[in-house]
Amino acid sequence: MKPETPLTQYIKSKKRLVDGYLKQILSRRDGTPKLLQETMRYSALSGGKRLRPILALAAYQAVGGRGKIILPAACALELLHAFSLVHDDLPCMDDDDLRRGKPTLHKVYGPGLAVLAGDALHNLAFQLLAVTGNLQVLQEVASAIGAKGMIGGQVADLQAEGRKVSLEEVEYIHQHKTAALIRASVRVGGILGQASASQLRALTVYGENVGLAFQVTDDILNLEGKEKELGKKIGSDKLKKKATYPKAVGIRKSKRMATELTQTAKGAIRIFPNFGRLTQIADLLLQRIK
Repeated sequence: MKPETPLTQYIKSKKRLVDGYLKQILSRRDGTPKLLQETMRYSALSGGKRLRPILALAAYQAVGGRGKIILPAACALELLHAFSLVHDDLPCMDDDDLRRGKPTLHKVYGPGLAVLAGDALHNLAFQLLAVTGNLQVLQEVASAIGAKGMIGGQVADLQAEGRKVSLEEVEYIHQHKTAALIRASVRVGGILGQASASQLRALTVYGENVGLAFQVTDDILNLEGKEKELGKKIGSDKLKKKATYPKAVGIRKSKRMATELTQTAKGAIRIFPNFGRLTQIADLLLQRIK
């Protein structure tokens, strides 16, 4: 068993922080129907890397943020990610049976409750974002998941199924469907940490490139990864004829692109005196395909 590195210790501590807060807010006796709360917990607490909240926390620290205002916002980002996965897995979307090594929500509770649980997670996320009292944060996240962001990317993804796609089309899908919320996560950390304009620009470049690199590596792992580690069936993208980087440019070029995107992301944040964690996280994500 390999000894823990400072980075793995950091990630574990932040995951515990996020998971503790999520468990607390998803266990409140606040009038939420018991079955609905159960479905929300099933989705939000079923594991996962907690990448988006951890990036928000790391960006907040990188710009010198102080206090705990970042935690509700960081957890809201995870709830929005959970909402997107619940809807993405539905029979009318990707019709997936497994998520994080467990049956998908609609397989356990049915499509109707899955839709409502996703909606409830979305609503709760914006309640948490409102706690910050920061209108810019609300606008940032709403834009990232809306018609010009994640939802728009999902539409393009559905339209691309079963046909030959160009690299430009794949980039559009993944910039919107995946990278938009990751970029927003980093920017939310910067905004709440009172980043300067130049610092926020640097975080934006970092978030955009890390977000895209993350999706490129996910596409590769869907072909070359291990089902136990990935938590879903290997080769599902190919079977469903999804628009992916390997489909557009091949495995070798996809790996090169992931490396280049990661290097660009790391280069952007060298202006920070405390950029180590963000750099390490970018490297860790890339190591998944090494």
